[in-house]
Amino acid sequence: MNTWFECTAKYSKMGEDGREKKVSETYLLDAVSFTEAETRIYKELVSMVSGEFTVTRISRTKLAEIIPSEAGDRWYRAKVTFITFDEESGKEKRVSQFVLVFSDNIKSAYDQVIDAMKGMMADFEIGGITESPIVDVFPYVPEVQKIPDNFTKIIDSDDPFMEDESEELIEEDDLRFN
Repeated sequence: MNTWFECTAKYSKMGEDGREKKVSETYLLDAVSFTEAETRIYKELVSMVSGEFTVTRISRTKLAEIIPSEAGDRWYRAKVTFITFDEESGKEKRVSQFVLVFSDNIKSAYDQVIDAMKGMMADFEIGGITESPIVDVFPYVPEVQKIPDNFTKIIDSDDPFMEDESEELIEEDDLRFN
């Protein structure tokens, strides 16, 4: 399960009118701790922002799923309530979760959530969709580890489950010291 952090940064941005103005933008990223979130947001912003910037806020957010899309221009936050029936107590149970959707408008965001939830075993209803302040999302992408020169890879290359060795992650147990 992913742990998502909202990170807000302030910096100067060139406006459409050619003037520089101070902006505060929120980004979402996947990290295991506040420390990693801060490190990663600085790395991402260095490549995106020219000039100085300040990370003013980092907070954990509860998101069950992110629904990306090729078409869209903003992120929407949808509240999805799952409805189940508890046979022991005879009562209906409702559990709400939030989903982030990249879309053009609220109507298409609604359609995307419905499409993503098809095939669910539980009934659900969408309690609301609002535009999110999130500008961009940075999911966690594991870095491929370089094998140190004094180690030898001992994974069997004839393994039928290892179709593309270039994309496998090397675990510590898979290395032997020379």
